[in-house]
Amino acid sequence: MKIDRLQSLKQKLTNDADLSRIWLFYMDYFADQPEFTDLGEPVYNEYLDAVLQKTCQQMFARAIKITDFLLIYITPYRLFHGAFQVEGRIGGVIYFEDIKIGLLAVSADYPPNDVVKYSRFSEVIQLSAANYNERN
Repeated sequence: MKIDRLQSLKQKLTNDADLSRIWLFYMDYFADQPEFTDLGEPVYNEYLDAVLQKTCQQMFARAIKITDFLLIYITPYRLFHGAFQVEGRIGGVIYFEDIKIGLLAVSADYPPNDVVKYSRFSEVIQLSAANYNERN
């Protein structure tokens, strides 16, 4: 495994329109590579948990239950990646903390098949309301 491909993954995540190609790149070069998966530690991330819940609810147009969410964080690369299930469907997520962009992939049907739903997401920075009494 060539860890420098993470930079390529980050560029694809930022620029490529075809989300399936981004996910396949991740799966081909990282997801099943023990030397990659062993780099990180399991974590909980409130933001990604909320993104998962909201996005999957929108994907399936109803309230859903997410189980078995295992999120790994690789500190040197500021990368979260993980797997989960949505009512028996298989899903996965990647998220680069430094650029605040991620990708979610979920099997469209149960039992899982080759049809996948994708969603690219980015963290929105909350700016405080303008205070017109402040003049700098």
